[in-house]
Amino acid sequence: MLDTSIRSNLDFPMMNPAGPDTELEAMRLQLARNIQRLASDQQVQETAIPGLTVFRSDTQTSCVSSIYDPSLGFIVQGTKTVNFGDRELVYGPLSYFVSSVHMPVLGRIVDASPDEPYLAMKVDVDPQELSNLVLEMGSQMPLEAEIESCSEGSCGLCLTQMDKGMLDAVIRLTGFLGSPQDIPVLAPLVRREIIYRALTGEMGAKMRKFAVADSQVHRVSRVIAVLKNRYTQPLRVKDLAEEVNMSESALFHTFKQVTRMSPLQFQKKLRLHEARRLMLSEGLEAATASYRVGYESPSHFSREYSRLFGTPPRADVIKLRGEQGLAAPA
Repeated sequence: MLDTSIRSNLDFPMMNPAGPDTELEAMRLQLARNIQRLASDQQVQETAIPGLTVFRSDTQTSCVSSIYDPSLGFIVQGTKTVNFGDRELVYGPLSYFVSSVHMPVLGRIVDASPDEPYLAMKVDVDPQELSNLVLEMGSQMPLEAEIESCSEGSCGLCLTQMDKGMLDAVIRLTGFLGSPQDIPVLAPLVRREIIYRALTGEMGAKMRKFAVADSQVHRVSRVIAVLKNRYTQPLRVKDLAEEVNMSESALFHTFKQVTRMSPLQFQKKLRLHEARRLMLSEGLEAATASYRVGYESPSHFSREYSRLFGTPPRADVIKLRGEQGLAAPA
């Protein structure tokens, strides 16, 4: 299983001790209604707005593996924990996360019910679009001074809390789904506003580090993209370092800062997450899935799978099918 011993007290933004901001809570409820109209059943649903996905769950879940793409994720109702590397984040209402790179994670919804389902949404972020926006903002945004004050500033997955400006923009974006004729013209503008607000908010300095082409973390993001596309192939850190013009030691150190994993651990998790998906959704046997993702030994695969997910492959998939009400693929 993952080592979740490192957990920041700042990971779960807390409400005002004197009580929630009345206006902020009213806005949150409006956003919750917008999402519930879109996701009336327990589901992950793509929307008519490109790059906007909504999520709903009426129940708590066990650990579900997934790979986050570069994106902004907004939690509207309920609570979820996410583990990556040696770190655990807790997502609560009105928090949002910034995923600056592709990141294999284990997520678990810990607070959800039919009366108050877990509700969330995700806005995909194109790294090139982010870089262009940072360039356009230019000298408005001092980079180095802010980075120095950022704790864990190179981490590829960070969490903060929505302010009223961000919440208002997110409500407006989801509101366009009720007026489809506005989506082609207005939705891209508000989506850009959301990314701009993230760049100028608490997480902005961290996001901009990944957008600066000659920064080490940007080079690591390129390595991560390579690994995501070639995770079934043998890994040589030396080759990856040469590809992005870094020393092996610098790549290893910065890669671990960004992902909380070594390159080898990252590749291993990509393989195991994909194998789990293949067994669950395509009905592959464990041995077939292991070969498909690059393992040469099914027994080695089974040991590493059990270490990550806590259960051998076959038993884990049977358990997941039962929880999700899925029949085995024909």
